[in-house]
Amino acid sequence: VFFVDGTRVGSAVRPFDPSTDTRTLQEAIQKIGSVRLIVIDPVSTAVAGDSHKNTEVRRGLQPLVDLATSINAALLGITHLSKGGQGSDPAQRVIGSIAFTAVARVVLVAARVKSEDGTDKRILARSKSNIGPDNGGFEYHLAQVEALPGIDASRVEWGQAVQGSARELLTDPAEQDDGTDHADAVSLLKAELMADCWTAANLATQPLKDAGFTKKQIWNASKKLNVTRKKGGMGGGWYWRLPGGGDVALPDEDSISPEGSEDSPSEKQEPLESSAVAQPANELVEVEL
Repeated sequence: VFFVDGTRVGSAVRPFDPSTDTRTLQEAIQKIGSVRLIVIDPVSTAVAGDSHKNTEVRRGLQPLVDLATSINAALLGITHLSKGGQGSDPAQRVIGSIAFTAVARVVLVAARVKSEDGTDKRILARSKSNIGPDNGGFEYHLAQVEALPGIDASRVEWGQAVQGSARELLTDPAEQDDGTDHADAVSLLKAELMADCWTAANLATQPLKDAGFTKKQIWNASKKLNVTRKKGGMGGGWYWRLPGGGDVALPDEDSISPEGSEDSPSEKQEPLESSAVAQPANELVEVEL
């Protein structure tokens, strides 16, 4: 991994400016050889002019696009989403001109949202793709690990695949109601639930999804009904029911054998051995004009 630390002009070193130093960067890349990924963080630094103007953003990004194409490398630009605006298209929330996402072939959006049980979860979703599917994504979380003896670091641990558009996946289901009339959603959900028995959440909400209601609308309907939620045991899913049914056991919950019994044997697995592979040290590169 090489970090561009600055640009040398004579005996002085100034901060590297991708909007003006692309040719010098290309010369440094040719010296390194076999570069396959270029990361610009933040990508707005590639624009010398106004990053909110479409024409100036396209003019600033094009030299980097041409550079990546000439060496057969991927170009990754990193930016942030504007605050608020949940429920809108994530591509419209990118800070600066919409040209930042228009020029890109693929736009991936990462955010932390609320899950259906109210806990936080992180999602990486496809917001745009000109070369494949433009929806779906993966859940993930950040884990603290000891990369090498005495060196702590963070790493991404991937979870299950998720389906839906980036707009749906990155919308907090508990977000304040947007004023949409959810009377039909409430009635439809109420017809799928009872107070004296549990219903699998995916089965209860499927008719609403088929009717075109969004995840947010379904969540708001469940809040209006004061739906009671409970997680199934043994890796089961979520169950919902209407309030007022008293103490109701989950389906087959009474038949689950205690841990360690003959009907439910438990085995202790030996931890897998892991070995840390030393990575090459990061290097700082100074490019000369």
